[in-house]
Amino acid sequence: MSVPKVAVLVGSLRRDSLNRKMALAMIELAQPSLQMEIVDISQLPLYNEDNDQGKAPPAYDAFRSRMATVDAVLFVTPEYNRSVPAVLKNALDVGSRPYGKSIWSGKPGAIVSVSPGALGGFGANHHLRQSLVFLNVPMLQQPEAYIGGAAQLFDAAGKLTNESTRGFLQTFVNTFAAWITANVKAK
Repeated sequence: MSVPKVAVLVGSLRRDSLNRKMALAMIELAQPSLQMEIVDISQLPLYNEDNDQGKAPPAYDAFRSRMATVDAVLFVTPEYNRSVPAVLKNALDVGSRPYGKSIWSGKPGAIVSVSPGALGGFGANHHLRQSLVFLNVPMLQQPEAYIGGAAQLFDAAGKLTNESTRGFLQTFVNTFAAWITANVKAK
């Protein structure tokens, strides 16, 4: 298999978000074993089946087409009210429709939840897993990645400075690469 292509979906829309910083750090750590790229989900209209009858909104089609080209998905998410942000849940819904044509089915996945708080987005991580089980995304189980205290992990330029976290993320990325190789569907 060639280098697996991984879509990175960031559940925070803030330009300076800790989750975006973490996603960029992981993209850097993944080279050359994985080809990771952030796929923008900020422009997806809220899923409405009425809008998806006949001709879908162009943003739906573009997202579904883009996701069809990847081998796996990495979700990097904050926790909002013990769950995932609406933008991330919306991307799941858009990608799972029309019924029977889900772009998620069979694509290996992993989750990293990131928070300035001590729990590291534990609730969001597990809530997202519930949806992904239904969507038939084979999820990496170990190592689990709940990154707490994230505001102290980056310098002013947004670069990861904590070596312990860097080492953990390198292990996570390496394990995810092996998980993808073991679970990716042949194209």
